[in-house]
This record gives sequence, structure tokens and C-alpha cells, in this order.
Amino acid sequence: MSETEATILSRLVDPETPTLSEEAARSILAMRFSADDEATMHVLLDKANAGTITPDEQEVADTYERIGHMLALMQSKARLSLKDSPSAA
Repeated sequence: MSETEATILSRLVDPETPTLSEEAARSILAMRFSADDEATMHVLLDKANAGTITPDEQEVADTYERIGHMLALMQSKARLSLKDSPSAA
């Protein structure tokens, strides 16, 4: 993710401002990559580490990375939103 993409995404999500409802926050925290996606990411990482990744595979790996960063920002906001929730546990 380029610095510009990360900066724009961070401003959009605003992870330091706890504005999510409890239901929305819990839903976001439940989001996970599927087992198939995780397996794909591991294969791509192994290929990248071995220097055998193709340009198309690198594009897919980069996309997974961007989506992972976006999910991390959203989950950070969700955790913060739940922190002061009356039923936080």
C-alpha cells in the first residue's frame, strides 16, 4: 500500500474515533480471511520469499496486503468503539 493510499484510508476510517455502534463493532471484529484465502496468502508469501512469484501473483499478494491493512484499521476502530461500551466485555 502506498503512503498515499494508507493516508487516505486512515482518514476515511478514522480508527482513533470510536463512532461505531456496538453491533457494528462486533461485526467488524468477527471479520476474518477464509481458510482458502489464508492458504493462498501463505503460498504467495512462500513464492515471494523464494523469488519465484510472478507479476500477476505479486499483484494478488499486494491486494491481500491492502485489504489486510484496511481490515486492521477497521478493527482498531471497532475495539476502541467497544472500549467504553456499557456492555464491553
